[in-house]
Amino acid sequence: MKIKYNKNYKILRRNAFKILSLGIIIYTVLIIIILEYIRDYPSNYEKSISFEDVHQAGVITSEQKNASFISLNVTAKTLDELQNLFKVLTNRIAYLTKVRTAPINHNRKMPPAESGILGSYLKPDSLTITVSLGNSLFDSRFGLEKIKPYFLKDMTSFPNDKLEKEWYGGDLMLQICANSQESVIYALRDILRHTSAYLYPLWKIDGFLPSRDIDQNATPINLFGFKDGIGNAPVHDAKLMDDLIWITEKDHEPFWSKGGSYQVVRLIRFSLEFWDRTPLEDQENDFGRHKATGAPIGKKQEMESPEFEKDPHGDVILFDSHMRRAEPRHPERYTAKLRRRSYSYSLGVNSNGSLNMGLIFVAYQKNLKTGFIDTQNRLNGEPLERYITPFGGGYYFVLPGIQLSQAFLAQSMFEELKNNHP
Repeated sequence: MKIKYNKNYKILRRNAFKILSLGIIIYTVLIIIILEYIRDYPSNYEKSISFEDVHQAGVITSEQKNASFISLNVTAKTLDELQNLFKVLTNRIAYLTKVRTAPINHNRKMPPAESGILGSYLKPDSLTITVSLGNSLFDSRFGLEKIKPYFLKDMTSFPNDKLEKEWYGGDLMLQICANSQESVIYALRDILRHTSAYLYPLWKIDGFLPSRDIDQNATPINLFGFKDGIGNAPVHDAKLMDDLIWITEKDHEPFWSKGGSYQVVRLIRFSLEFWDRTPLEDQENDFGRHKATGAPIGKKQEMESPEFEKDPHGDVILFDSHMRRAEPRHPERYTAKLRRRSYSYSLGVNSNGSLNMGLIFVAYQKNLKTGFIDTQNRLNGEPLERYITPFGGGYYFVLPGIQLSQAFLAQSMFEELKNNHP
């Protein structure tokens, strides 16, 4: 019997192979995209943020979900001890920000090598540790007053401030950020353990941001329910970052400070019970933005221009609004020459039974005066002051990063001090 073949069989088989090949390609591409997404996903425990760079991480780095700010005083007695402190800090930060295995405790009669709170799951968790120096370190103890950053000083007290000495100042500030609180605490305990001969803590405050906002790369919402940091300049614009944030060779600053930045930390208590009883219209007028979207009043998108030039009498966005005072956009877009990187905090209940919650306002700038100080002076007397009480913080200078020829943080500072020694 003669077997009949389907004439279209070869064509169908070729088409099937084409479809299969196309499917494999699409599947492969999707897998690559998914793996890349997982690798860069903000909550990815495996993600490591480079510590070694011209600039320290944690300044223009995307915000993580959790943070701790700890102010410390230096107990080192000599310049050599101070230098050794920064070598130890550098070593620990480099270790903590990489993938690592839990150390083995060979001697049970000795303290464990680490806290153990992460178990054996020692992943970087997008950890950044940013080291900055307070004005008080640049005194006569180590001779650093001769090479102090030009704008560095004790934090200004503004009219609405009620500064509490137990929440103020410090020789050194550590900003520790990661996507889980346990990663932050692990890093903090490790550093304090290894630097106890040179440092003791003055005050510490923990911060947080909404997980959903960080996961979706959205502008974080503060405890007033408004988006915080909308007006920040784009960090991918290197020239703009040099103009606003980083010290360069063009600035009137000590040579060693190139690559650094000024850090402002302000602890601001919110009167949330009062705020929660305030009409929405008043809340939005105080900020100058719609609460639901973050858009300027009268606009739909948070990144839209408020077009103040079309509202010369303040009929739409009030002249006293936080937005219009902080960033008047006259004569240029970035009147407030700074980058905000703030966190919310919760410290329990005040003695009067009110919630002790608020904002850890953090800002970075290359010029403390044209950055935070001028901006705050424009804000003095704003209606929002009815709901806020700044009670602590300080001004600090963020050290330059680990550059090519350097082995530890602040190395350039010590080298310049040596060169300037009489």
